[in-house]
Amino acid sequence: MTKFLLTLHVLAAIVAVGPVTVAASMFPPAARRAHTEEAGIGTVRLLYRICRVYSGIGIAVPVLGLATAGAMGVLGDGWLTASIALTAAAAGVLAAFVLPRQGELLEVLTGKGSVERRNTVQLAMFTGIFNLLWASVTVLMIIRPGSTTGA
Repeated sequence: MTKFLLTLHVLAAIVAVGPVTVAASMFPPAARRAHTEEAGIGTVRLLYRICRVYSGIGIAVPVLGLATAGAMGVLGDGWLTASIALTAAAAGVLAAFVLPRQGELLEVLTGKGSVERRNTVQLAMFTGIFNLLWASVTVLMIIRPGSTTGA
């Protein structure tokens, strides 16, 4: 059962978190170019939708992760506690800073307004923080400090 849960957890992370990190990273430059390109607003709208939909699906990642950790008996390990904290921080950054700012920029663009560079730079910064948090979680999941598996 542990291998099955771990497989689902990893697949959920790849399928759900991967698209969010990529689409969120593509959003700021796409928003800057949107008013000059014919399909620009459509691209920005698609990237925002990918981020929203896949972040909802991404809730399965920590749920499956906790189930896997319970089955493996590692719920009290420090690396897992750190991973949980970093995951919560990443979710918080996405929910509080990335998605709302994407929505605001999309509203400006659909209102035929011009996006200010400082807004896209700030969004890129929050997106980078989100991506860095997820990269840190990934490293902790692979290395698992204190693990006796030798990995």
